[in-house]
Amino acid sequence: MVVHYHRGRERADALAGELGGALVVGADLRVEAEVEQLFEEAGELDVCAAVAGVWPSEDVPVWELPLERWEATLAANLTATFLTARGFLRQVAERGHGSLVLVASTAGLVGEAGHADYAAAKSAIAHGLLLSLKNEVVRIAPRARVNAVCPGWTESPMTRGSLSPETLDRVTRTMALRKVAQPEDVARQVVVLASDELSGHVTGQVVTVAGGMEGRVVHETPFQP
Repeated sequence: MVVHYHRGRERADALAGELGGALVVGADLRVEAEVEQLFEEAGELDVCAAVAGVWPSEDVPVWELPLERWEATLAANLTATFLTARGFLRQVAERGHGSLVLVASTAGLVGEAGHADYAAAKSAIAHGLLLSLKNEVVRIAPRARVNAVCPGWTESPMTRGSLSPETLDRVTRTMALRKVAQPEDVARQVVVLASDELSGHVTGQVVTVAGGMEGRVVHETPFQP
């Protein structure tokens, strides 16, 4: 088992400890050479979860969006996922089996005003990349699978600073379950999709982990805990 990190070495070490001493490997997934080195150090893998991504917190409409941010967001999300997938699938080609789980976002399914760069990157992952890979991978491994998870609002180090009580009330009004996800909610779905035993006949599918979010208001009144 391998835990990857870019800047969060302490969190990676803590997770590796919880997993019983997993190998910890650092890499900037936007950089081709570092991704190649990562997979060399990782050794043989049966499963890969392409989780890394960055959500830019500032709300910027397209007509004000700098090209620099657009390119940075695509690099951190789409390019990083492509390089990760490619590195893992090269192993699949050699070994003849494997399961890849991509992590996109509900922003890629319904859009996200003020974050068109992020939504575009995640949509490419959940649609064009996923559906292409699930057909390509069987050329090299007849039972290999590729699926995706699309989390909605999730409390994580990346989003925690944006989840004020006012924001929580606003976003959870669009969710049947009226709560944001925890990282474990997403991780469990990744495990299910990755497992050949649980999902051996599932490929090219997107599982949305968003509490029943529809992109419309389903609760008219403020939440009362």
